[in-house]
Amino acid sequence: MAHIPAGRPEPHDNGIASRLNWLRAAVLGANDGIVSTAATVIGVAGVTNSVTPILVAGTAAVVGGSVSMALGEYVSVSSQRDSQEALIEKERQELREDPEGELLELAGLYEKKGLAPDTAHRVAAELTEHDALAAHLSIELNIDELEVANPWHAAFASAAAFAVGAVLPLLTILLAPADIRVPLTFVAVLVALAITGAISARVGESSVARAVTRLMIGGALAMAFTYAVGLLLGTTGVA
Repeated sequence: MAHIPAGRPEPHDNGIASRLNWLRAAVLGANDGIVSTAATVIGVAGVTNSVTPILVAGTAAVVGGSVSMALGEYVSVSSQRDSQEALIEKERQELREDPEGELLELAGLYEKKGLAPDTAHRVAAELTEHDALAAHLSIELNIDELEVANPWHAAFASAAAFAVGAVLPLLTILLAPADIRVPLTFVAVLVALAITGAISARVGESSVARAVTRLMIGGALAMAFTYAVGLLLGTTGVA
């Protein structure tokens, strides 16, 4: 039987998967910040060249978007955490009430995975002796008790990622000369989306070209649409 060198991480290690999920969520949060803030400030720029309303609208978009992302992530992860904790408590209770039945169940699950009956029972007995709850959570529910999601961490990460992404279009449109303010923001946003799209594709081991193209087209359409709406409102005297 091949020996796995100590300290060498396995490609499907749960800790690595968890970190990759957080990184993917952070990249997606940054993308939301980039696109939504850019669309807001460019839409306002279609109405006026004045920096003040652009600053006010952009700041409101950053703050409101960050809070919204944090709240949404907190509620979502809290629900996930509550479900995981309920399943863990249920499994803990079953182990207290019927340890022999749970041992047989664990052995049966390993048999279904391809182990011979004797081997499955020996593995189940050894894992139960070591940590019965962890063994059942892993094979039955694919849950690690030590890695239950933290809603506060998720909320902070989501808000921070959104805010970081939002800073780029806001600073670009505020600092650029008035005559090239909008096109320069377009370019900066598309470059940023290309970078974050490439990162998300690498993390997810998917096509970089497809991810970048999708994000850039989506971001360009969002900015073009809001700018057109701003121009329409400005020229018709509505705003």
